[in-house]
Amino acid sequence: MLMLAKIGLGISGTIAVATGYTLHEGMVRVSVDEHRAHGDHVHVLVPAALIPVAMKFAPQRAMDRAARHAGPWLPTIQRIAQELRNYPDAELVDVRDADEHVVIHTQNGKLLIDVDSPDETVHVACPLTTIGHISGEIAQSRAVHAATSD
Repeated sequence: MLMLAKIGLGISGTIAVATGYTLHEGMVRVSVDEHRAHGDHVHVLVPAALIPVAMKFAPQRAMDRAARHAGPWLPTIQRIAQELRNYPDAELVDVRDADEHVVIHTQNGKLLIDVDSPDETVHVACPLTTIGHISGEIAQSRAVHAATSD
């Protein structure tokens, strides 16, 4: 009986640590609401720590395409994500015209993108650390692929 209690305690502790680690970096939230009859309403909430792990399983051609498109900008993206952590609440972009309003800002270590238009409302929230991890994964994939293709 004591052995079962120890096994149960070990499993519970492992689950608690894994949950804590997964939620440590926060959540990535994407919300899209279409303003039309029978419009789509998409809301996705993903633990930020899972994204770099999931990228390890992405098809190589998808990582190559991402590296091709973002390659020249990867060092800049990594540096910006790192530096924006020094400014926890900063408004980066605020554009408004007759029909649309776009705001990009940081708040509590997250990059927030809000778009309001007559057709749809889009909200994206992503921890800045996750942006750094994603760009690092793409850069690493690019470097590995370049080394293996030589």
